[in-house]
Amino acid sequence: MANNSGEIVYKIYRALTYGITPLIRLHLGWRKFRGREHPLRWRERLGRASANRPAGHLIWFHAVSLGEGLAAIPVIKCCLDKRPDVTVLMTTTTASAFEVIKNKLPSNVIYQFAPLDMPSTMDSFLRYWRPNAVMLMESELWPNLIMGAARNGIALTLLNGRMSKKSFRNWSQPVNLPLITLMLSKFSLILPLSTFQGIQFQLLQAPPFIIHYSGDLKCALEDFDISEGDKKSLEDFQAQLSHRKVWMASSIHKGEEEVFIRAHNMLKQKHADIVTIIVPRKPQHGQDIALKLQEKGICVALRSRGDNLTPGTSIYVADTLGFYLLQLKFLGIDLTKLTIRIGQLGSKQYVGSELRDFYKLTPIAVIGGSFLLGLKGHNISEAAAAGCAVLTGQHVGHFSHMVAEMKRVNPLSVLQVSGDKLVEAVSELLGNNEFLEARRVAAKEAYHALSSGIIENIWEMLHFHIFRKLVSRVEFNKEKL
Repeated sequence: MANNSGEIVYKIYRALTYGITPLIRLHLGWRKFRGREHPLRWRERLGRASANRPAGHLIWFHAVSLGEGLAAIPVIKCCLDKRPDVTVLMTTTTASAFEVIKNKLPSNVIYQFAPLDMPSTMDSFLRYWRPNAVMLMESELWPNLIMGAARNGIALTLLNGRMSKKSFRNWSQPVNLPLITLMLSKFSLILPLSTFQGIQFQLLQAPPFIIHYSGDLKCALEDFDISEGDKKSLEDFQAQLSHRKVWMASSIHKGEEEVFIRAHNMLKQKHADIVTIIVPRKPQHGQDIALKLQEKGICVALRSRGDNLTPGTSIYVADTLGFYLLQLKFLGIDLTKLTIRIGQLGSKQYVGSELRDFYKLTPIAVIGGSFLLGLKGHNISEAAAAGCAVLTGQHVGHFSHMVAEMKRVNPLSVLQVSGDKLVEAVSELLGNNEFLEARRVAAKEAYHALSSGIIENIWEMLHFHIFRKLVSRVEFNKEKL
């Protein structure tokens, strides 16, 4: 009965998405005109491939954006190592992920933009690529994708599966529940981000026997090589930080800068040689922060201007972290002929791997996106892996699982504080080297404890549920497609 209701709801969804296809195509064209889609490869969003499909087994990995895409790379490398006969197709949705991920994937991975969830687009995509299995990252639950894959005998896996409170409430509505129940029934394997997320999927009537917890993929970070130029730049900056007391506020959202500027002013009264590094979540936010500081008479260095730290500078705003150069390249602009204040361009996200390098420059990292009501936190494992003393706010969303697990391993590994208590917490760390070192060691140890074996555990699950069945699925796919 539930499946029948789900089929009816899905047919309505499919009809609606079919009906609005012309509007979505117009919207895509508008995004291309505004530079938000790739000028040459935007047709991939309509299911039109720009690469040939090789013969043999093909596994499709899909992630929405940069964070999820980077988390998928260690799994992709493991799959290719264990099964070199398999071809991997990787797709992402956002422009911010494109230039970053394509340079970090193995050379034999095919990388495309993800198709929009419209019937004609998704059907065309599946017909061309004929994947044997689909690996969806985190919360990419698209009805036409999932039902199209199931209709063609393509195995479905959800990696690091999660659902926000809002999404869970929406899917739990009487009208939507039959559809999500039907969609989840089509999966061969769900690997949730946490046991709590696993319970949520069960409450949405996912079959319990397909849900297995293997660890949080965002703890399984991979070190990426950086260019000699970037390495030299970081070394020069590190030299400027020598003999100064340093702390960093990363991934901060609009409005949170008030918390950190206030904390900086109070800390400076006690530590005259302090340097506060501020890394905004959206780099263009850095310009606004710099203007606020300058209006208050505070000397600030802005990375997008190439500013150096001087003895009179106590705040450094890292408002690019590499993304703008990639954005200009993405738009086909010759950087050698362009002089521009890069920080004035818009973007959605900085390069995650470069943020990790910045964490290595500071003993204290306060992870933003967590100090204002309504925010949902950010990945704290990157700072922990770099050996920082890790602090975060009270509003951490689904990262609450990561915080709890790290505290379980070592209570000193993460400190959650409110904005009012931030100054006291940072000041204690800056003034007590022994306590600071204990927290840094605890964070790194907790990270290693949680990250150990995650990729191996995931491979074992993928092998049992997906890869060992590939041979039997090939002939089925040929018949259906």
